[in-house]
Amino acid sequence: MVSLLRRVSLTQWILVAMVVGIAIGWAFPVSAQELKPLSNVFLRMIKSLIAPLVFATLVVGIAGHGDDVKKVGRMALKAIIYFELATTLALVIGLLAVNLARPGDGVGLNAGADKGAEFAAKEKTVGEIFQHTFPTSVVQAAAENDVLQIVFWAILFAVALTQVPGQPRETMLGVLEALAEVMFKFTGIVMKYAPIGIGAAIAVTVGHSGVGVLLNLGKLILTLYAALVVFMLVVLLPAAFIARVPLRKFARAVKEPALIAFSTTSSEAALPKAMEAMQGIGVPRRIVAFVMPTGYSFNLDGTTLYLAVASVFAAQAAGIELAWDQQLMMMLVLMLTSKGVAGVPRASLVILSGTLASFHLPLEAVAVILGVDELMDMARTTVNLIGNCLATCVVARWEGEFDDAAGSVTTRDPAPPDATPHS
Repeated sequence: MVSLLRRVSLTQWILVAMVVGIAIGWAFPVSAQELKPLSNVFLRMIKSLIAPLVFATLVVGIAGHGDDVKKVGRMALKAIIYFELATTLALVIGLLAVNLARPGDGVGLNAGADKGAEFAAKEKTVGEIFQHTFPTSVVQAAAENDVLQIVFWAILFAVALTQVPGQPRETMLGVLEALAEVMFKFTGIVMKYAPIGIGAAIAVTVGHSGVGVLLNLGKLILTLYAALVVFMLVVLLPAAFIARVPLRKFARAVKEPALIAFSTTSSEAALPKAMEAMQGIGVPRRIVAFVMPTGYSFNLDGTTLYLAVASVFAAQAAGIELAWDQQLMMMLVLMLTSKGVAGVPRASLVILSGTLASFHLPLEAVAVILGVDELMDMARTTVNLIGNCLATCVVARWEGEFDDAAGSVTTRDPAPPDATPHS
């Protein structure tokens, strides 16, 4: 019996935990809320990995070879071009979906506007988002898991390290290489707890949402899920074909991180496993360490599509018909204000509330959406994760550094990838 249980992969344990969590949340909705500390423990342990893992892998990737510094600017430009193209297409698909399905028709806005006003007050201007990229304290950025600030500071640190000659540079690189290896092992230990944390998270979500809310807003949920599927089929899949990404290998590598993202609604929870998985299928560590954390601030495909659907849904629910030029202007605002807010709690609702307030649309819609936001968050977070994993493959191929000979990752206690970036 013990040997049989040991043969069950981590992915299978996660699927079992999700089924059990759904059953508990449906059968015991009140008691299921008591399981939240179990899911929070998992999220806390994962979040504790983010700063040291991103910092160590990025610095080693850039400073490990002096010529890599010259490639950072080119790689960043390519990544930003891909990010902007993907998020623009996500907005277009979301806009088309919400206008065709019209999920807001017939939904009464009888909830209060206080929740929307609360989120709108947190919105940041474009200038504030730009300024926020530069940390006043790297310790504070690490404590708050502000990935964009950590990436920026790590790049500067790596560039400075390349200018340090001799033994001090080699010593620092050796320490950071060791730190990266330890953090990957640390990730493996934390992932053994994943089924418990994920099962608890699912139970809390199902117990909190209830069936009644799902029936009232089912059309909105279905519209979002359908639009996200269309986005993956008409944007991500062609991008994978163009970049000659081995789809089976990619699918096997991304399934565990995607399950984690779906069940916990947290990109951070899936980040360490996703970084390890992409290195395992042939993406150089330096590209993974730069593109993926940066993508969590600039390549939120699922969140961007959701914002397009939710903002027009609010107008439809209030009986307000927006002209196409008004909708396009709203999409432009969403594209600008959604950058760099990945570290904000309920970031999508913050952006949505600010946009609704800017266009004089009812903030009551935020209170209505909040009831099913966790269910929609599962889907958009998963697409964010898959989109960022694919982005690392696309940039690696664009740079001519994707290693087609690399084997796929396993789903049981994978060994950490080699510390030396692929050439």
